[in-house]
Amino acid sequence: MFPWQKQKTEAIEKRKARKISKNLKDNVKYIEEQYSYGLNYDFESRTIQGPSGRYHLFFYSTTVDTKQLSDHIVAPLLEMKKDIPVDRIVSVPNISPITNMGDVEKGLNDGSVIIFKQGIAEGFEVNLQDFKHRAVEKAENEKTVKGPKESFTESLPTNISMLRKKIPSKDLIAENISVGTRPAVPVTLIYERDLANEKVLENIKNRISSITVDNIRNIEILEQFIEERPRSLFPTLLYTERPDNVSNFVSEGYIAIMMDNSSSCLIAPITIWSFFHSPEDRYLRWAFANFSRLIRALAYFITLFVSATYVAVTNYHSQLIPIDLLLAIASSRERVPLPIIFEVLLMEIAFELIREAGVRIPSPLGPTIGIVGALILGQAAVEANIVSPIVVIIVALSGLSSFAAANYSINHTLRISRFIFIVAASFYGLLSLLGAILLWAAYVVSISSFGVSYFSPATPSTKSSHDTFFRMILKKERWRPGFINPKDWDKK
Repeated sequence: MFPWQKQKTEAIEKRKARKISKNLKDNVKYIEEQYSYGLNYDFESRTIQGPSGRYHLFFYSTTVDTKQLSDHIVAPLLEMKKDIPVDRIVSVPNISPITNMGDVEKGLNDGSVIIFKQGIAEGFEVNLQDFKHRAVEKAENEKTVKGPKESFTESLPTNISMLRKKIPSKDLIAENISVGTRPAVPVTLIYERDLANEKVLENIKNRISSITVDNIRNIEILEQFIEERPRSLFPTLLYTERPDNVSNFVSEGYIAIMMDNSSSCLIAPITIWSFFHSPEDRYLRWAFANFSRLIRALAYFITLFVSATYVAVTNYHSQLIPIDLLLAIASSRERVPLPIIFEVLLMEIAFELIREAGVRIPSPLGPTIGIVGALILGQAAVEANIVSPIVVIIVALSGLSSFAAANYSINHTLRISRFIFIVAASFYGLLSLLGAILLWAAYVVSISSFGVSYFSPATPSTKSSHDTFFRMILKKERWRPGFINPKDWDKK
């Protein structure tokens, strides 16, 4: 630790350890100075002179329920004539005594009301939080036809409430770990104590506890701090916005990681197969679910390899193409001045530009711009003899297949990997493409997620519910995933 970091940490700890004074004026002066009273427009500092003594209230007007504040705190303090403890005057159940300024700051930052009384060397924290957030809505990024439609919101209590509704069990634990210093915010781990593996749970806790930054605002930032290989193309935590998906994973022995201000959560540990499974696979009948998985698997192969294979075969292995198709390709490229590799890369990059523009443009215009832009760009490029019609078809097929990805995180992996394979295929055709695929596969196998092999249960082979490639009939599923070593493997 650098000297300036040590000084900073010591200053923060000293401020938090400061005791509450019996002198009300000293407490008021300190808190008003720390919270820039007068400059901070929604920070309230109020003195109440009641029959039982003088009190002082601190709170953010934008984060507390002002009606409850008036009815259950201010009114009782003004009316109570006997000199009795504050926690017996205030008619609110969520009140707790605090003795140092660190707890005062934490309570104010969490949206509570802090009460001081003259002559008493302690304060009281009253939980009257009223943070605003969206109502529960449909999932935007993980849409399904069958099954629940609700998604998480930016309110952590609301999200935990939805999970407790789906898993009404005394063994469902919501454990908080603080992270950051300005301010320290809680990270909530959701797991079933009679299922979750203790070593995996401890691994996650240690990674979260070891984070030494000022603040982490949401789960998307936290993911980048706790993943094992930050530069890897492959995500090692599953990002999901669906409570039903999270409840399915938690019931299998996985651990969910949640934070306030995030409308999604992370699942750990995870394997590569989970990114190719859709939540809807559990709700469809056996044949329909497996047919859907087969189509998605085909889409993944197309998006990864169709453009690269076209570059390899047309440049180096034209003898593999039927003569009629070869003549058609040659005829379509007769007036195209660009080499095949540049032709394909040009269209792939153009498709990515259209995709990115469609995401960033406001939603009413995004789909329209994407469709119109693709049609106009493709048609104009063919008529200008910049690209051949078959390349437009191949790139469109490759791009369309990438949209079949069941998870948003793996979508980026597929898109970037596609460019790697295209460039590899331009060197020595299928030989260099095969070499790139082998290196790619070897790298994926080497990845682990919180101690769990990324390719489990395929390699190393472990006992599982046989839900890796295709799903079994649900009533025949018996075992939980063996690679996470749950405390109870048997579902029956």
